[in-house]
Amino acid sequence: MEKEQGARPVETVDHRALAVALLDISFDVRRKSHEDTGVRPLPNGAVDILRVIEGSPGITVAEVASRLGRQLSNVSVQLRELVAANLVTRLRDSSDKRYVTLHPTEESQRVKSILENSWAEVLAASASKLQPAERRQIAQSLPALQRLAGVLAGRE
Repeated sequence: MEKEQGARPVETVDHRALAVALLDISFDVRRKSHEDTGVRPLPNGAVDILRVIEGSPGITVAEVASRLGRQLSNVSVQLRELVAANLVTRLRDSSDKRYVTLHPTEESQRVKSILENSWAEVLAASASKLQPAERRQIAQSLPALQRLAGVLAGRE
């Protein structure tokens, strides 16, 4: 057990098990999320790019690649697909015409809303099979998980 400053001991987290569980949950939620939505399935890599752009409108291609730890050429290929699907627009930077900034479209916002609702439905259906105490534990851990996501993304 660890001990927080001036506080009672906190249980040590098995970070490996947590990471594996989060990745498994993410994989299955994404896999099941397109069923009955009418949204054309996107490769996970394209979804990741879209989420970065939606979180940082005006970001450059190089910044997206850096944030995702991917090759610029690979991101560019998937961006062309997102632009063709009317999910991302490319705009010349007004202060420096050499740079292109990326922005989500209204269609992107519509798809995002549909997918997030579908993700929630998939999780709710699965969580309904858990014990009430387990559902409470998940609910209580949500603020900490959201903060952890912010730390991982560099927002905190």
